[in-house]
Amino acid sequence: MSNSMKAMRVARGMSQFFFVVLLLLTCRALSAQDREHRVRNIVLVHGAWADGSGWKGVYDILVKDGYNVSIVQEPETSFKEDVAATKRTLALQDGPCILVAHSYGGAVITEAGTDPSVVGLVYVAAHMPDSGEKESEDGKRFPSDLAKSGAIKKTPDGFTYIDPTQFHEFFAADLSADQAALMARSQVFNFADNFSATITTAAWRTKPSWMLVAGADRTINPDLERWYATRANSHKVEVAGASHSVYVSRPKEVAALIEEAASHAR
Repeated sequence: MSNSMKAMRVARGMSQFFFVVLLLLTCRALSAQDREHRVRNIVLVHGAWADGSGWKGVYDILVKDGYNVSIVQEPETSFKEDVAATKRTLALQDGPCILVAHSYGGAVITEAGTDPSVVGLVYVAAHMPDSGEKESEDGKRFPSDLAKSGAIKKTPDGFTYIDPTQFHEFFAADLSADQAALMARSQVFNFADNFSATITTAAWRTKPSWMLVAGADRTINPDLERWYATRANSHKVEVAGASHSVYVSRPKEVAALIEEAASHAR
Protein backbone atom coordinates (compact mmCIF):
# COMPACT_ATOMS: atom_id res chain seq x y z
CA MET A 1 0.00 0.00 0.00
CA SER A 2 1.39 3.39 -0.99
CA ASN A 3 2.11 6.08 1.56
CA SER A 4 -0.60 8.27 0.03
CA MET A 5 -3.22 5.54 0.47
CA LYS A 6 -2.15 5.02 4.07
CA ALA A 7 -2.42 8.73 4.68
CA MET A 8 -5.90 8.81 3.18
CA ARG A 9 -7.03 5.91 5.38
CA VAL A 10 -5.64 7.57 8.51
CA ALA A 11 -7.36 10.82 7.58
CA ARG A 12 -10.65 9.01 6.99
CA GLY A 13 -10.36 7.28 10.36
CA MET A 14 -9.63 10.57 12.09
CA SER A 15 -12.64 12.18 10.40
CA GLN A 16 -14.91 9.38 11.55
CA PHE A 17 -13.52 9.66 15.08
CA PHE A 18 -14.13 13.40 15.25
CA PHE A 19 -17.63 12.94 13.78
CA VAL A 20 -18.52 10.49 16.56
CA VAL A 21 -17.12 12.85 19.20
CA LEU A 22 -19.06 15.76 17.70
CA LEU A 23 -22.24 13.66 17.63
CA LEU A 24 -21.85 12.69 21.29
CA LEU A 25 -21.21 16.28 22.31
CA THR A 26 -24.24 17.45 20.33
CA CYS A 27 -26.48 14.82 21.92
CA ARG A 28 -25.23 15.78 25.36
CA ALA A 29 -25.84 19.46 24.63
CA LEU A 30 -29.35 18.75 23.37
CA SER A 31 -30.08 16.61 26.43
CA ALA A 32 -28.89 19.40 28.72
CA GLN A 33 -30.99 21.87 26.73
CA ASP A 34 -34.06 19.66 27.16
CA ARG A 35 -33.49 19.52 30.92
CA GLU A 36 -33.06 23.28 31.00
CA HIS A 37 -36.32 23.91 29.16
CA ARG A 38 -38.46 21.37 31.00
CA VAL A 39 -41.06 22.64 33.45
CA ARG A 40 -39.48 22.30 36.89
CA ASN A 41 -42.47 22.89 39.19
CA ILE A 42 -44.87 20.02 39.89
CA VAL A 43 -48.02 20.36 42.02
CA LEU A 44 -49.73 17.15 43.16
CA VAL A 45 -53.39 16.99 44.22
CA HIS A 46 -54.89 13.98 46.02
CA GLY A 47 -58.39 12.62 45.50
CA ALA A 48 -61.33 11.74 47.72
CA TRP A 49 -60.89 9.44 50.72
CA ALA A 50 -57.13 9.99 50.67
CA ASP A 51 -54.50 12.56 51.59
CA GLY A 52 -51.21 13.82 50.22
CA SER A 53 -49.07 11.12 51.85
CA GLY A 54 -49.98 8.69 49.08
CA TRP A 55 -47.82 10.70 46.69
CA LYS A 56 -44.59 9.89 48.59
CA GLY A 57 -43.24 7.38 46.06
CA VAL A 58 -43.91 9.72 43.14
CA TYR A 59 -42.57 12.68 45.12
CA ASP A 60 -39.29 10.92 45.89
CA ILE A 61 -38.67 10.09 42.22
CA LEU A 62 -39.47 13.58 40.97
CA VAL A 63 -37.32 15.29 43.61
CA LYS A 64 -34.40 12.97 42.80
CA ASP A 65 -34.78 13.94 39.15
CA GLY A 66 -34.48 17.62 39.97
CA TYR A 67 -38.08 18.84 40.13
CA ASN A 68 -39.60 21.20 42.66
CA VAL A 69 -42.60 19.31 44.03
CA SER A 70 -45.49 20.60 46.13
CA ILE A 71 -48.35 18.51 47.50
CA VAL A 72 -51.76 20.09 48.10
CA GLN A 73 -53.64 18.96 51.21
CA GLU A 74 -57.14 19.97 50.18
CA PRO A 75 -59.66 19.69 53.04
CA GLU A 76 -62.46 17.94 51.09
CA THR A 77 -64.99 20.02 53.03
CA SER A 78 -66.24 21.74 49.87
CA PHE A 79 -65.28 21.78 46.21
CA LYS A 80 -64.75 25.53 46.37
CA GLU A 81 -62.34 25.17 49.29
CA ASP A 82 -60.46 22.35 47.54
CA VAL A 83 -60.00 24.54 44.46
CA ALA A 84 -58.89 27.42 46.69
CA ALA A 85 -56.35 25.18 48.46
CA THR A 86 -54.91 24.18 45.09
CA LYS A 87 -54.68 27.76 43.87
CA ARG A 88 -53.04 28.72 47.16
CA THR A 89 -50.21 26.30 46.40
CA LEU A 90 -50.03 27.39 42.76
CA ALA A 91 -49.49 30.96 43.94
CA LEU A 92 -46.29 29.84 45.70
CA GLN A 93 -44.65 28.51 42.52
CA ASP A 94 -41.76 30.48 41.04
CA GLY A 95 -42.67 29.78 37.42
CA PRO A 96 -44.76 27.57 35.14
CA CYS A 97 -45.93 24.28 36.59
CA ILE A 98 -47.50 20.93 35.81
CA LEU A 99 -50.67 20.31 37.79
CA VAL A 100 -51.33 16.65 38.62
CA ALA A 101 -54.33 14.97 40.22
CA HIS A 102 -55.68 11.62 41.27
CA SER A 103 -59.36 10.61 41.30
CA TYR A 104 -61.75 13.37 42.48
CA GLY A 105 -58.73 15.67 42.35
CA GLY A 106 -59.15 15.60 38.58
CA ALA A 107 -62.28 17.72 38.91
CA VAL A 108 -60.38 20.05 41.24
CA ILE A 109 -57.51 20.64 38.79
CA THR A 110 -59.91 20.98 35.88
CA GLU A 111 -61.30 24.02 37.70
CA ALA A 112 -58.08 25.30 39.29
CA GLY A 113 -55.94 24.60 36.23
CA THR A 114 -57.08 27.77 34.47
CA ASP A 115 -54.51 29.53 36.66
CA PRO A 116 -51.93 31.14 34.32
CA SER A 117 -49.02 29.34 36.01
CA VAL A 118 -50.34 25.96 34.84
CA VAL A 119 -48.98 24.85 31.47
CA GLY A 120 -49.99 21.18 31.55
CA LEU A 121 -52.42 18.87 33.35
CA VAL A 122 -51.84 15.24 34.32
CA TYR A 123 -54.80 13.06 35.31
CA VAL A 124 -53.96 9.86 37.20
CA ALA A 125 -56.97 7.52 37.25
CA ALA A 126 -58.93 10.74 37.59
CA HIS A 127 -62.15 12.44 36.62
CA MET A 128 -61.96 15.03 33.85
CA PRO A 129 -65.29 16.85 33.57
CA ASP A 130 -66.04 19.49 30.96
CA SER A 131 -67.45 22.96 31.56
CA GLY A 132 -71.00 22.67 32.87
CA GLU A 133 -70.52 19.02 33.88
CA LYS A 134 -70.49 17.26 37.24
CA GLU A 135 -68.22 14.39 38.19
CA SER A 136 -71.19 12.48 39.60
CA GLU A 137 -73.05 12.67 36.29
CA ASP A 138 -70.00 11.71 34.24
CA GLY A 139 -69.57 8.63 36.41
CA LYS A 140 -72.92 7.32 35.21
CA ARG A 141 -71.59 7.01 31.66
CA PHE A 142 -69.52 4.01 32.74
CA PRO A 143 -70.51 3.01 36.31
CA SER A 144 -67.71 1.64 38.48
CA ASP A 145 -67.74 -1.45 40.66
CA LEU A 146 -67.51 0.78 43.72
CA ALA A 147 -70.54 2.82 42.67
CA LYS A 148 -72.59 -0.36 42.34
CA SER A 149 -71.29 -1.99 45.53
CA GLY A 150 -72.91 -0.07 48.36
CA ALA A 151 -69.47 0.33 49.97
CA ILE A 152 -69.72 4.14 49.94
CA LYS A 153 -71.15 5.26 53.27
CA LYS A 154 -72.32 8.66 54.50
CA THR A 155 -72.12 10.29 57.91
CA PRO A 156 -75.15 12.06 59.41
CA ASP A 157 -73.64 15.45 58.49
CA GLY A 158 -73.18 14.54 54.82
CA PHE A 159 -69.58 13.31 54.47
CA THR A 160 -68.78 10.17 52.46
CA TYR A 161 -66.27 7.43 53.12
CA ILE A 162 -65.55 3.89 51.94
CA ASP A 163 -66.44 1.05 54.31
CA PRO A 164 -63.00 0.19 55.75
CA THR A 165 -63.73 -3.55 55.37
CA GLN A 166 -64.16 -3.03 51.60
CA PHE A 167 -61.50 -0.39 51.02
CA HIS A 168 -58.81 -2.87 50.00
CA GLU A 169 -61.05 -4.56 47.46
CA PHE A 170 -62.36 -1.48 45.68
CA PHE A 171 -59.70 1.19 46.19
CA ALA A 172 -56.32 -0.47 46.66
CA ALA A 173 -56.37 -4.10 45.51
CA ASP A 174 -52.73 -4.07 44.37
CA LEU A 175 -51.42 -2.85 47.74
CA SER A 176 -50.66 -5.04 50.72
CA ALA A 177 -53.45 -5.68 53.20
CA ASP A 178 -51.58 -3.71 55.87
CA GLN A 179 -51.03 -0.70 53.62
CA ALA A 180 -54.63 -0.72 52.45
CA ALA A 181 -55.83 -0.98 56.06
CA LEU A 182 -53.81 2.10 57.04
CA MET A 183 -55.24 4.05 54.11
CA ALA A 184 -58.76 2.88 54.99
CA ARG A 185 -58.43 3.96 58.61
CA SER A 186 -56.85 7.31 57.74
CA GLN A 187 -59.09 8.19 54.79
CA VAL A 188 -60.24 11.80 54.57
CA PHE A 189 -64.04 11.96 54.52
CA ASN A 190 -65.24 13.84 51.44
CA PHE A 191 -68.32 16.07 51.59
CA ALA A 192 -70.93 14.39 49.37
CA ASP A 193 -71.84 17.58 47.50
CA ASN A 194 -68.26 17.84 46.21
CA PHE A 195 -68.97 15.14 43.67
CA SER A 196 -71.83 17.21 42.24
CA ALA A 197 -69.95 20.49 41.85
CA THR A 198 -70.36 22.00 38.39
CA ILE A 199 -67.20 22.91 36.47
CA THR A 200 -67.25 26.51 35.30
CA THR A 201 -64.28 26.48 32.89
CA ALA A 202 -62.46 23.27 31.99
CA ALA A 203 -58.72 23.95 31.93
CA TRP A 204 -58.00 20.98 29.65
CA ARG A 205 -59.91 22.71 26.85
CA THR A 206 -57.04 25.18 26.41
CA LYS A 207 -54.05 23.36 27.92
CA PRO A 208 -52.32 20.07 27.03
CA SER A 209 -53.30 17.08 29.13
CA TRP A 210 -52.07 13.59 29.96
CA MET A 211 -54.12 10.68 31.31
CA LEU A 212 -52.94 7.55 33.09
CA VAL A 213 -55.55 4.79 32.91
CA ALA A 214 -55.47 2.24 35.74
CA GLY A 215 -56.36 -0.99 33.97
CA ALA A 216 -57.96 -2.72 37.00
CA ASP A 217 -59.53 0.38 38.57
CA ARG A 218 -62.73 -0.45 40.48
CA THR A 219 -63.34 3.05 41.85
CA ILE A 220 -63.48 4.82 38.48
CA ASN A 221 -64.30 2.63 35.51
CA PRO A 222 -61.22 2.41 33.24
CA ASP A 223 -63.54 2.88 30.26
CA LEU A 224 -64.53 6.27 31.66
CA GLU A 225 -60.86 7.22 32.02
CA ARG A 226 -60.30 6.19 28.39
CA TRP A 227 -63.37 8.14 27.31
CA TYR A 228 -62.15 11.25 29.12
CA ALA A 229 -58.74 10.97 27.44
CA THR A 230 -60.22 10.51 23.98
CA ARG A 231 -62.58 13.48 24.38
CA ALA A 232 -59.78 15.76 25.57
CA ASN A 233 -57.28 14.43 23.03
CA SER A 234 -55.00 13.68 25.97
CA HIS A 235 -51.69 11.87 25.74
CA LYS A 236 -52.71 8.52 27.27
CA VAL A 237 -50.88 5.61 28.88
CA GLU A 238 -52.38 2.51 30.49
CA VAL A 239 -51.00 0.55 33.42
CA ALA A 240 -52.37 -2.98 33.18
CA GLY A 241 -53.50 -4.57 36.43
CA ALA A 242 -53.25 -1.34 38.41
CA SER A 243 -55.89 -0.49 40.99
CA HIS A 244 -57.32 2.95 41.66
CA SER A 245 -54.35 3.46 43.99
CA VAL A 246 -51.95 3.32 41.03
CA TYR A 247 -50.27 6.51 42.22
CA VAL A 248 -49.18 4.57 45.33
CA SER A 249 -48.56 1.12 43.84
CA ARG A 250 -46.85 2.17 40.58
CA PRO A 251 -44.95 5.38 41.33
CA LYS A 252 -42.37 4.85 38.55
CA GLU A 253 -45.00 4.78 35.82
CA VAL A 254 -46.83 7.76 37.29
CA ALA A 255 -43.65 9.80 37.70
CA ALA A 256 -42.60 8.95 34.13
CA LEU A 257 -45.84 10.36 32.75
CA ILE A 258 -45.47 13.52 34.83
CA GLU A 259 -41.91 13.97 33.58
CA GLU A 260 -43.10 13.49 30.01
CA ALA A 261 -45.61 16.28 30.56
CA ALA A 262 -42.91 18.49 32.08
CA SER A 263 -40.68 17.92 29.06
CA HIS A 264 -43.32 18.66 26.42
CA ALA A 265 -45.57 21.33 27.95
CA ARG A 266 -44.51 24.89 27.27
